[in-house]
Amino acid sequence: MLKLALFFLIVSLVAGLFGFSGISAVSAGMAKILFFVAILAFVIVVLIVLLSARSLFNQ
Repeated sequence: MLKLALFFLIVSLVAGLFGFSGISAVSAGMAKILFFVAILAFVIVVLIVLLSARSLFNQ
């Protein structure tokens, strides 16, 4: 997912360089959304792992 966010960031930079401001804005928005979704997924996975590890040690 982070690779896709990086792809949209690069597309946004290239489109902005060539003057396509609409495409650049949409690509930057998609990159932001995908970045925050990836961070949220990472935090959820870390919490699940920590909670399951805690329950394993309490047995």
